[in-house]
Amino acid sequence: MASVSEEDFTCPVCCDIYKDPVLLLCTHSVCKACLQQFWKTKGSRECPVCRRKSSMDNPPLNLALRNVCEAFLKGKSQITSAGSEVLCSLHSEKLKLFCHDDKRPVCVVCQTSKLHRGHNVCPIDEAATDMKELKIKLEPLTKKLEIFEKVKLTSDKIATHIMIQVQLTEKQIKQEFEKLHQFLRDEEAARIAALREEEEQKSRMMKEKIEKMSREISSLSDTIRAIEEEMKADDVTFLQNYNRTVERAQCTLQDPERLSGALINVAKHLGNLKFRVWEKMQEIVQYTPVTLDPNTAHSGLILSEDLTSVRRGDERQQLPDNPERFDVNFRVLGSEGFNSGTHCWDVEVGESKDWVLGVITESLQRKGDISRMSGRWGVGCSYGNYAAVAHVGHFLTVQQRPQRIRVLLDWDRGKLTFTDPDNNKHLHTFTHTFTERVFPYFIVGEFPLRILPVKVSVATEKLS
Repeated sequence: MASVSEEDFTCPVCCDIYKDPVLLLCTHSVCKACLQQFWKTKGSRECPVCRRKSSMDNPPLNLALRNVCEAFLKGKSQITSAGSEVLCSLHSEKLKLFCHDDKRPVCVVCQTSKLHRGHNVCPIDEAATDMKELKIKLEPLTKKLEIFEKVKLTSDKIATHIMIQVQLTEKQIKQEFEKLHQFLRDEEAARIAALREEEEQKSRMMKEKIEKMSREISSLSDTIRAIEEEMKADDVTFLQNYNRTVERAQCTLQDPERLSGALINVAKHLGNLKFRVWEKMQEIVQYTPVTLDPNTAHSGLILSEDLTSVRRGDERQQLPDNPERFDVNFRVLGSEGFNSGTHCWDVEVGESKDWVLGVITESLQRKGDISRMSGRWGVGCSYGNYAAVAHVGHFLTVQQRPQRIRVLLDWDRGKLTFTDPDNNKHLHTFTHTFTERVFPYFIVGEFPLRILPVKVSVATEKLS
């Protein structure tokens, strides 16, 4: 067995016996004060021995090493040097034993003395071996600590990202509702303006009608008064003017017409008001059968605010490495999975020459390279070469490069079909008995991909 020397208890920085030694992830130990001073001088957290970066601000104390060093120092204060031999200061005997109870080297006389009687004593070489074995046993704990530190770091990022997501999502919700509010305000103003216009038109018509009748009433009143005055004259005068009076009494005015439709058409303005506003709202509202899930997007991808288009970014974003997120290639999933029914969505690929579209199973892993794993079906383009993703080496014949790809999933019948809707060309059909939920799947190339909206009437029928 190798003997224990003072070098085993010496700090690599101050070259003195360890004082409060801390254990780094690389398994090296350093005095706590020495490490802090070294980090402050260096300007970075790294091991003074191997220069490995440390992710811990406060490394844990190496309790086993501290106890051994304290015992070593206590023993050292009791020993004297006799040539090359280390002797006990009390009995001048070689220090061949180690007392585990007092954590100090002792001689054979100390072992039988009252001071150490009944203590757990073993050969000093064996004690030193135990210390080295303890260091070996510490390695799994150190690795476990490193794993926990990494997971905690990811958890801290997720907690921060949650707050960012809430702020951005709340802002976008308010923006979308403000658009709806503005539409309703504009529609309300337009319908009130139409009501006022009808009011003005019919009020003007009634005013003209009333004025005309007022003039006719005045004329008739004048005629009646004149006839009544002539009838009051004496008989000779009355008879002299009789013919003229009779002519005046003959009314040539037509009876006033009763106007139909003179009232406000209340039913026109209120009848099915909400429904007709909703119908008009369909002109500004779009429905997209698939929306993207930002929590699955590779950190190099940027999604639009409405989650219907995706493109590559110039740099990778500082996103948390949550389990759902892809970390290889520029991949992203749809937000909703399907485990029954028929579903269809169109994707605009435009001029992009490198993309993949399809579906993958919910259980397929998100980390690492999944290009050769089962559980995904799709078609892709790699710089002009079109192929079925799940069939290695199965190339597709495309006479004209498609600008749009239609994906039709019939989960119950086990069919996944890809077509070019602009040219009405069938590209490929997979047949597979699906047994679990599948999600829309996208790999983004140099140009953006966009999921196209469908008519609201189609969406309404689908949702009903």
